[in-house]
Amino acid sequence: MRLHRTVVAALGALALVTALPASASAANGTLHYVNVNGDDFSTANPVNGECYLLVSGAAHVDNGTDTTATVFSDHGCEDVLGPALPPGSARDFGAPVPHSVMFS
Repeated sequence: MRLHRTVVAALGALALVTALPASASAANGTLHYVNVNGDDFSTANPVNGECYLLVSGAAHVDNGTDTTATVFSDHGCEDVLGPALPPGSARDFGAPVPHSVMFS
């Protein structure tokens, strides 16, 4: 009887663990940017699919991650601003500057 309870408990725990949603994947590396005021910012290992605000707009973006970064002219990651930045690439921006970024 004791073995039966142990097996049932182990199977229950296994079912609970496998039923949990997978954790969100993240880009490995760091996004660095310089805003229009010359201030430096960085975000390490950003979560794919999340919208990140670029404080005061970015004059320069350096995608030091292993994932493509798409920049947007608005604050809500809706209006794409130019081509996406592939992993390891950087770009300077004039007007308009990006105000948000998302990784995919």
